[in-house]
Amino acid sequence: MVEQVFLPGDPPIALTLRPSRRARRLSLRVSRLDGRVTLTLPHGASRRQALAFAAQKTDWIRRQIAARPGDVRPMPGGVLPFRGAEMPIAAGPGRSVRIADGRIEVPARDPDRTPARLAAFLKHHARLDLVEASGRHAAALGRPHGRITIRDTRSRWGSCNAQGDLMFSWRLVMAPPQVLDYVAAHEVAHLAEMNHSHAFWSQVERLLPSYAAPRRWLRDNAPQLHRIRFKD
Repeated sequence: MVEQVFLPGDPPIALTLRPSRRARRLSLRVSRLDGRVTLTLPHGASRRQALAFAAQKTDWIRRQIAARPGDVRPMPGGVLPFRGAEMPIAAGPGRSVRIADGRIEVPARDPDRTPARLAAFLKHHARLDLVEASGRHAAALGRPHGRITIRDTRSRWGSCNAQGDLMFSWRLVMAPPQVLDYVAAHEVAHLAEMNHSHAFWSQVERLLPSYAAPRRWLRDNAPQLHRIRFKD
């Protein structure tokens, strides 16, 4: 059973204890996405052993947390990545978010609502792009996909269930278009291979021969997309 405890100090460190029958040793991980600290316990390890191990690593944990870039709240005067371009954010005269003159204009009134407005803007365009890309790849594969859901997920960029329904993170629309296209191809490939076998990756390559570069971009830059905070 997953459990959360706190290591003493100033401030205390929230630590998630996660038992695993597959793990062979105690291991600590500080997420690059949100700074969460997880301690994985192999079968047979006691809670006491785990906490003693974490206590010995407290300095290392604090260094990892301190090294993580802080969150960014998108507001006028700042920038927001959109389809791979760093777009300046500026207050505009309209009542909705729009692209104008190479920048993202947000309504000047109610500035506290700017992050929420920008999130809605990104969700709208992410859905448009992901529906198009998923439909195109599904047609090339010769297998229809099911419902498409857009969410703000932390642990994965997309998924495909046994019914063929697809789920994607709307933050993909901030990445270069080829990255969004890769994730769409990846999830559509699961319509043929519900695994990550060699056969699956052959399907991905069939749909997107140049998938290696956008896959690498996402691995290297995911934390930058997740550090943008749209909610308080």
